[in-house]
Amino acid sequence: MGLCVLHSRAREGIRAPEVCVEVHAGGGLPALSIVGLPEMAVKESRDRVRGAIVNGRFNFPAGRVTINLAPADLPKEGGRFDLPIAVGIIGASGQVRTGQLPRLELLGELALTGALRPVSAVLPAALAARAAGRALVLPRANADEAALVEGLEILPAEHLLEICAHLNGDAVITPHTVPAAHCQRPSYPDLAEVQGQDQAKRALEIAAAGGHSLLFVGPPGTGKSMLANRLPGILPALDDDEALEVAAIRSVSGQDEVDPASFRERPFRAPHHTASGVALVGGGGTPRPGEISLAHLGVLFLDELPEFDRRVLEVLREPLESGRIHISRAARQAVFPARFQLVAAMNPCPCGYLGDPQGRCRCTAEQVARYRARISGPLLDRIDLQLEVPRLPAERLTAGVAGAGTSSEPGPEPSAAVRSRVEQARARQLERAGCANAALDAGALAQHCPLDEQGRRLVTEAMRRLSLSARAYHRILKVARTIADLADSEAIGVAHLSEAIGYRRLDRGGAAQQAGEGA
Repeated sequence: MGLCVLHSRAREGIRAPEVCVEVHAGGGLPALSIVGLPEMAVKESRDRVRGAIVNGRFNFPAGRVTINLAPADLPKEGGRFDLPIAVGIIGASGQVRTGQLPRLELLGELALTGALRPVSAVLPAALAARAAGRALVLPRANADEAALVEGLEILPAEHLLEICAHLNGDAVITPHTVPAAHCQRPSYPDLAEVQGQDQAKRALEIAAAGGHSLLFVGPPGTGKSMLANRLPGILPALDDDEALEVAAIRSVSGQDEVDPASFRERPFRAPHHTASGVALVGGGGTPRPGEISLAHLGVLFLDELPEFDRRVLEVLREPLESGRIHISRAARQAVFPARFQLVAAMNPCPCGYLGDPQGRCRCTAEQVARYRARISGPLLDRIDLQLEVPRLPAERLTAGVAGAGTSSEPGPEPSAAVRSRVEQARARQLERAGCANAALDAGALAQHCPLDEQGRRLVTEAMRRLSLSARAYHRILKVARTIADLADSEAIGVAHLSEAIGYRRLDRGGAAQQAGEGA
């Protein structure tokens, strides 16, 4: 009888704090106690571990077994501690060698047969194990996900007996790697599939280049959703650290498995308008990430924006500014990253046909105003690009379909060509300020977005006529800076400012004026 110390990992947001599993097998009446703030699933591990040890033909200690999960003030949850507890009991009772344990971290849930079952939130634990310089022992079903972390030794197993044989040197476990065939290039819908809508495509390119938020306003069936779905395909590729950060959030959420084949895809989340505030920002007794965190470094698409509950939309205001969300509960707090690009779509009125040339709209000015009032001014103020997506003439649509591959005129530009320009513009921004233009703070804005006298007069007049706020002014400067980057211009010119001001679609007055402009 003796003491055995092992290393494991808990869950805390997208972090994986270290847990030291101390197992002491001593004399006295037979008993097994687990201390260290274990939740119910951890307390129940005593029965799973006992069954796995006995069915693995090991002797369960006859005396008192005490298991301490340190630090004591960190809540422990789930079945992830089954494996280290079982190995610790076997090691403390002298039935397996413990010399390798200091360089290992163990995770895994045990079946009563001793088989290992997969656990969630493996990727944050893998990142933390690499930082600590230890190898990670875990269920084989989790091996592909953990092996996405380069430079980490992964030791996968399907049964408790395999791990014990490895520790005794009888059968060494082969380290696991992800096959190269699993790491595929991301595949996205192509922008060339969208007919017409040149101004909307231009706004999409600007949004991608500078990381700006975007709102499409237009009648049903004009391509708003198609355009939004194609934004990830023109964004710059994720680098290794960004891809791991995105995958870690997905791993912690427990909703989606991390697929190595789609490891580098930009997330695209499109929650239904009936989604609650908790679903959007995250929460629960044990805080979990919501849609805005699952869209981290990707796109959050809110279709039918006014149909969302206004209180739900208001929770977007803080993360749109800060790029993270704080979730506080009575006993637990968590911070999740939420640097997403917001793309929203809405109809111009309740029926959707305000400004239609055929006069199909019968909505009154009061109905239109009430419909648009569902979206608060402060939220609209935070959306950089706001533009109308009009209905295309039938001739334009049919000409595009009938002439595909036969016309001498160039067809719609593919995503690859647009992405090339976006990557060049983004590279200029990173070299200049270390971040995308949308993330520039007030100091960096003054440094990198100076205006000449003509530009200042133009912006001053726009603020006066459109009653723009200081925030809207700053966002116009950021958009103009992005337009200048796409044009490979060091200075922001009047043309860049004019285009940026033109994208403040909903800052131009009431419903009647917008109806006249749409017609």
